[in-house]
Amino acid sequence: MPSGLEIAKAAIDDFRKIQDYMLTAREEGAAKTYAKLKKEYLSLKAILQVAGVNMTDIDEIKE
Repeated sequence: MPSGLEIAKAAIDDFRKIQDYMLTAREEGAAKTYAKLKKEYLSLKAILQVAGVNMTDIDEIKE
């Protein structure tokens, strides 16, 4: 069974990947893709905030 630290690390890694994809979609003008990614971004952000992760340094999108 994964520890809380392992779960948090996996969520942070996923959060960073989603942000990278969102920034790329924004640059390419892919509004539909960006909107779908934003849903995942918001879910991961909520999970990380509940887990007590400081979002200040890792949240590049800030939505």
